[in-house]
Amino acid sequence: MVTPAEPGPAVRGVDADPQTRCAHYRTERDVVALRLDCCPEYWCCRECHDELAGHPGRPLPREAFGLPSVLCGVCRHEMDVPAYRAAMAHADPHCPACGAGFNPGCSRHAHLYFVVDA
Repeated sequence: MVTPAEPGPAVRGVDADPQTRCAHYRTERDVVALRLDCCPEYWCCRECHDELAGHPGRPLPREAFGLPSVLCGVCRHEMDVPAYRAAMAHADPHCPACGAGFNPGCSRHAHLYFVVDA
């Protein structure tokens, strides 16, 4: 399913809402969509990708970290990986553009989306 047409890129996900929440992650703060190395579109989460894309997800390599690969589902602000990881490093992670709160637990899944140090 693709979110309704809104400013910015479309997001794919299972039961996706307009702010990128999906069947797997639905809290008020689950408003981040990410790109993987294997697909050009944004995904609500890795589980949505793996269910809908027809192939396993591949984390974004370090050489692509400077490209837009993270989307705030509230304001549609696109971030590169360093900007997103800086936002997530705060005690209360949030979008640098609109201030929408991000789920701090997402940091535990960074390795599913980005090639990170062990």
